Amino acid sequence: MISKIRDSFNAEFKQEYYENLLNYVIETFTEPSAFRISETPVFIDKKLKEGIMSACEDIIAQLWQIDFQEIRDKFVPKSLQSPLPMGNPDFFSVDFGLCDDGQGGITPQLIELQAFPTLFFYQPFLGNAFLKHYPNIPKDNLHFYFSGLDDHSYHKLISDVILGDEKPENVILLELFPEKQRTRIDFWATKKALDIEVVCMTKVIKEGRKLFYRKDGRKIPIHRMYNRVIFDELQRIESLDVAFNLNDDLDVTWVTHPDWFFVISKCIMPLLKHKNIPASYYLNDYPIDLNLADYVLKPLFSFAGQGVNLHPDQKTINEIEDKQNYILQQKVKYAPLVKTKNEKNSKVELRMLYVWSNEEGKLKPVINLTRMSKGEMINVSHQQNETWVGSSISFFEK
Repeated sequence: MISKIRDSFNAEFKQEYYENLLNYVIETFTEPSAFRISETPVFIDKKLKEGIMSACEDIIAQLWQIDFQEIRDKFVPKSLQSPLPMGNPDFFSVDFGLCDDGQGGITPQLIELQAFPTLFFYQPFLGNAFLKHYPNIPKDNLHFYFSGLDDHSYHKLISDVILGDEKPENVILLELFPEKQRTRIDFWATKKALDIEVVCMTKVIKEGRKLFYRKDGRKIPIHRMYNRVIFDELQRIESLDVAFNLNDDLDVTWVTHPDWFFVISKCIMPLLKHKNIPASYYLNDYPIDLNLADYVLKPLFSFAGQGVNLHPDQKTINEIEDKQNYILQQKVKYAPLVKTKNEKNSKVELRMLYVWSNEEGKLKPVINLTRMSKGEMINVSHQQNETWVGSSISFFEK
C-alpha cells in the first residue's frame, strides 16, 4: 500500500468531501446507492500491483487448460444448458482478498472467479467521482483503469462488447425486477452510457424464437441481451411469470452466454493450483483428515456471499445431500491494511475486471471493483453502522 498517500489523504480528509460525493450520486442517478459507499478509495503500490497482475495472468493461463465442455456437462444439468453456442466469455472477474503474507507484507489470495458482468459503468463513475470531490487525492501517477485505457477508450471498449454491431434500441440490459436490485445504480449508469433500456425479464415478449420489449407503444425486437439475471435468484422465485427461460433456443445473442455463469465459477477452484490460490476441495471428495476449522464452506453457484458458512462442522456437512454442489476453501487472513479515521482499520477485497477483446483474442484487464470491511466477511450489504467500509475503487501506482 502507498503509506505516504494514505497518511496525507487521512490527514486532509473532510466529511464534506464524502457528503458531496453522496449528493453527486443522487444528482446523477436520482437516488442514493442501495449499498454503502466507502469514504475512501484504496491506494495500491507498484509492488503489490505487479503481484496482483501476475497472479491474474497465471490464473487465466490455467483456465485455458480446462475442458469447459466437461465442466459444463458435470455441473450444469442438461435441462439447464442453453442450446446456443457459448463462444468466449465476454466478462471475467478475479476476486482477491488482500491478505497478510506472514512476513509483514501483503499477498493477494484468490477468493472467487466469475464469468458474469458486474458494475462496469458504475466503477468508472465512482473513480471519477472521488477525483472530482476529493482534492486530497493526487491526480498524477495513479490510475484505476488498466491496459492503457482512459475514460474515452474504456467507454468505447465496453460499448463494443455490449452493443456489438446492433443499434442501442435492439439491445437491452436484462434483469429480474431491476428497480429492486441492490446493484441497480449500475443499471442506470449503463442506460445513461449506452442509451439502452433496462428491461425486467417478466416484461419480455416471446414470439417463436424471437424476443421483443415495449417502449412508447412500440414492440421493439431484441437482438442482444446484456444479461444481469442471476440464475439462482431466478430459481428461488416460485410461480414466476416469464415468457422465456435462460436456456431457451432463441434468436438472440447473449452478452454473456448464460452457461458461463456456471462454467467459470467456484466449481473450477479445486482444479487451479497457484501460490495465490488457497486450497479447495469438492465437498464430495475432500481429505478425511482435513481440519474444518481452517476452511470455509461455499455453495458453487451462490451469489453475493449467500449460503457461505464461515465455520463448517462435520454435522453440517453430513446433512448436505447434494455435496457435489459445494466446495471447502481454505480460509485466508485478510489484512486490516487501510488506516481509517478511527481506531479500527479496514480490510480489502479486490475484484479485477476483464472483458474479452476480439481484436486481441484474449481477456483484457480494464478496471477494478473494491470492497472494504471491518468484519469477518467482506460484504457491502453488511456493517451498515460502520464507517470507511463498503463499495470503493482502488487507485494503482503507475
